[in-house]
Amino acid sequence: MTRTGDPFVEGESCLLSDVKNRQFLISLDMNATFQFDKGIVPHSDLIGLREGSTVRTSKGSTLVAMRPRLADHVLRMKRGAAVMYPKDAGALITWADIAPGCVVVEAGTGSGALTIALSRAVGTEGRIISVERREDHLNHAIKLVESFVGSMPSNVEFVLGNVEDVLESRTPDRIVLDMPEPWNVVKAAAEVLPGGGGFACYLPNVPQVQQVRDALWDTRAYTGTETFEVMMRGWTIDDRSVRPDHRMIGHTGFLTVSRRRLPEEANG
Repeated sequence: MTRTGDPFVEGESCLLSDVKNRQFLISLDMNATFQFDKGIVPHSDLIGLREGSTVRTSKGSTLVAMRPRLADHVLRMKRGAAVMYPKDAGALITWADIAPGCVVVEAGTGSGALTIALSRAVGTEGRIISVERREDHLNHAIKLVESFVGSMPSNVEFVLGNVEDVLESRTPDRIVLDMPEPWNVVKAAAEVLPGGGGFACYLPNVPQVQQVRDALWDTRAYTGTETFEVMMRGWTIDDRSVRPDHRMIGHTGFLTVSRRRLPEEANG
């Protein structure tokens, strides 16, 4: 795995930024070129440079080469399925208490963006079991994860199938669902989560949220349930002109988090 500041190598991703802070995500290929309105740069000029280096285009403009952050990768990668925005993924990891050493079952995998974030959060001592029902989405996610990380993370296991079937043989600390009908998993999750274990899901609309909240309540197996959304507004800072951006990343989805409570007869 490359480290910050290491020279770029063929096959890895590179994020180019121009003087207007426009950003372009490319995959380095010795025989390819990058072209935009300010000129052309052969990929061969980038391969071997240290991260943070500046290159000049054929028209004399400058580009700064960096490795993409996870947020850059998520927002600019070629998607197979919809992805969870970085603002939501960060909140989910915090509120679901995804920590080093945790074993997490994730469903569905989608484009693999959340899988990468979860893998980082649990560290080398933790494990992510990522479940996806669609084979085309799973194969695409595997390629995207490998392209960003450089290789398959050792703490990630991909499974093609239904999460309910996977939970029959797993005992995770946390269950994270980004799927259309998470309420169908609520009961199965309660049967395998330990006391204090976390349940979290991400949904785009209110009727879905109501349905999963009803399912959590009906089992009488969860406590501390919360639902919220995250807004993100950037600011323009230009000399003495300081103002909020005209556009913001508003509603993208609702996060619902809850924790497994044990029945009273289990006390002690």
